[in-house]
Amino acid sequence: MSEDPSRRPLGSVLGPGLVTGAADDDPSGIGTYSQVGAQFGFGLAWTMFFGFPLLASIQAICARIGATTGKGIAQNLRQHYPPALLRVVVLLLLVANVINLGADLGAMGAALALLLPGNVLAYTVVFGVVSVLLEVLLSYNQYERVLKWTTLSLFAYVGVVFVAGVEWRSAIFDILVPHFTFDKPQSMALVAIFGTTISPYLFFWQAGQEVEEQHRRHIKPLHVSPRKVAGQELKRIRTDTLVGMGFSHLTALFIIVATAATLNAHGITDITSAAQAAEALRPIAGDLAFALFAMGIIGTGLLAVPILAGSAAYAVSETFGWTEGLNRKPREAKAFYGAIALATAGGIALNFIGVDPMKALYWAAVVNGLLAPPLMVVTMLIAQNRKVMGNLVLGRGLAFGGWVSTAVMWVVAGVFLLS
Repeated sequence: MSEDPSRRPLGSVLGPGLVTGAADDDPSGIGTYSQVGAQFGFGLAWTMFFGFPLLASIQAICARIGATTGKGIAQNLRQHYPPALLRVVVLLLLVANVINLGADLGAMGAALALLLPGNVLAYTVVFGVVSVLLEVLLSYNQYERVLKWTTLSLFAYVGVVFVAGVEWRSAIFDILVPHFTFDKPQSMALVAIFGTTISPYLFFWQAGQEVEEQHRRHIKPLHVSPRKVAGQELKRIRTDTLVGMGFSHLTALFIIVATAATLNAHGITDITSAAQAAEALRPIAGDLAFALFAMGIIGTGLLAVPILAGSAAYAVSETFGWTEGLNRKPREAKAFYGAIALATAGGIALNFIGVDPMKALYWAAVVNGLLAPPLMVVTMLIAQNRKVMGNLVLGRGLAFGGWVSTAVMWVVAGVFLLS
């Protein structure tokens, strides 16, 4: 029997939503937010408040699909939509995830090389191997705790803000009062922010993790659960998702504020990587801010890399009907864990073949930005289909939020293509 979330400790209620939200601030995201803060100061910080309900809505819908059906996004696509659509979506997701993995692992290696003497490529390989081993060797319960604790690394960016000497009056005004000039630089920055924030791999991961939670807690899919149990689980999902996405956006806001108050204020307006942002902070904000920023890159990378690989493995396994899940022993889900290892190896390999990490991030953003809108439409159709969701189809409020989020991403994709 599921326990009422209002009577459970918050730490036990938080899970897939918290981890997914924290993973949204991966090293590539940190690089994007750093560039926005350095180039435009506090001017685009308002996007974090605007984007929060959009991301929270679509992630809550993905979580609800996983919890209600007991199946991930790809498996629902396979069962209810044309096979060609599933193949295209999964292929684009794999390309984007491998590129993102390469960029994130490279950023982690570069960040550690700023803190300790050593070879960047060697550090990159070590981070990739450690991430795979943690996913393969730890039980789901152990791994879930590792991911939860890793989210604490995001507090490094809170620390950076408080040692950066922020002009709070100006910052608060720009955060609370939206303004936009509609020129090409700000249009491209807007696309980068939303492309980084609302990414398809988050959809697949959170839906898959809700299925894992049901296995861990021995709960049936909500469409065949008693009404009381389903209601309590939906409350848990709402709380978990709101806290997780709020944590994600608050951290992103801190990164923009910190880089605006330091780099932009001192005339540094061009940042091409998260590691470069950390290095640029040292002479301006001091060694502590530099160290916190660099350690945050490593911590968020350790969180995001297994999620990028894991979401790819969920999608591929659901497409081919393989046994899947981090709750499975490696011998029970060889193909699933093999997909995790191959995706990570592909990301590592990108760092050895001379691919420019920022160009890689650019093309990952292109794929994510073009994949997200149609996938969000399909996700909304699944969530409002009574044949799939039974009596737990979306209510009007969440459906409205999901369709608004979808419309905004179509506009963002259009801005990108026109630019």
